Amino acid sequence: MFEGNVMFIGKKPIMSYVLTAVPKLEELGGLTVKARGMSISKAVDVALILKDRYVKECRIDGIDIRTELLDGENGEKVKVSSMEIRLISPPPAA
Repeated sequence: MFEGNVMFIGKKPIMSYVLTAVPKLEELGGLTVKARGMSISKAVDVALILKDRYVKECRIDGIDIRTELLDGENGEKVKVSSMEIRLISPPPAA
């Protein structure tokens, strides 16, 4: 699910990602939510739930969209849409 500060969205329920991301976002001060294809809408939901309900002081720092070429069946190249949403959270007040 995580590689450093990057969370990859897949087939798990939305709240599974949200509840895993809250401590990471607060600990690291930033987090990137990545998804491909049909999981993109789930990534948007995860980012907005984090921002609006759980870590209200965080903000969306940027969104990148692209098309990736992946190896498909029979060695064919397949184009898949992908999205990255960068969230940042200010450090806790001392």
